[in-house]
Amino acid sequence: MSRGFIFLYLITALLSACSGKTVKEHSLEREQKIILNTNPDGTGSEISLELFRGKSFYYPLMAVWIEDEDGNYIQTLYVPTSVATGVFKYGKKENNKWITAPKRAPQTLPYWSHKRGIVASDGLYMPEPENPVPDAYTGATPVKSFVLNTRADKPLPHIYKILFEINQNWDWNEYWTNNKFPDDENYKMSCQPALVYEAVIDKGKSLSSVAMKPIGHSHYSGKTGELFPDLSTLTTALYIADSIIVRVR
Repeated sequence: MSRGFIFLYLITALLSACSGKTVKEHSLEREQKIILNTNPDGTGSEISLELFRGKSFYYPLMAVWIEDEDGNYIQTLYVPTSVATGVFKYGKKENNKWITAPKRAPQTLPYWSHKRGIVASDGLYMPEPENPVPDAYTGATPVKSFVLNTRADKPLPHIYKILFEINQNWDWNEYWTNNKFPDDENYKMSCQPALVYEAVIDKGKSLSSVAMKPIGHSHYSGKTGELFPDLSTLTTALYIADSIIVRVR
């Protein structure tokens, strides 16, 4: 390692210590973000959502949508293609290998799916291959920090909400243990339930950005569309995202 590199590293570490941030956190801020673009033909507000990944980020699935001031669903802005179609890369095991296949996973993003309110042929509130979410609202699953650029279908109310739900498989902790609900296979694939964030947008306020805040978690296996405001049992799930910023034009 060259002396110049060592000196640069020490300076970065010193500045990090002074700002209260680690070298890793600074590197995450500087990393090149994935750009996702959805719904380019929308005629409503231009919406940008920027997520800085946290220390627990590891291939989570997520959904972004709009509600009115009273919490009524308006439209989806983004879901991963796997969720939108019900076909997952690791859908099932065949000959001891994972293959792409349809999979029913109601625990993945239950708050969004119940808000969307479309019941599949098997009674689950989750898209299926025969009735997927339209392509305009779907995209790849981000593997690191990202920026979502999207648009509302049409003009929105004076006050509305942007909702964001995120879930990471198999993230157990001391409360959400692998054997907490031994007969619930959907729970075992999720453990800590999906976390829900919210940003309230008021057209009368000239804010350049709004930080999303966690408002609760979803049902642990997706059986209902309830939102549970108590986050005291969640640990690593709270650090999948370091911060989420919404900007609207």
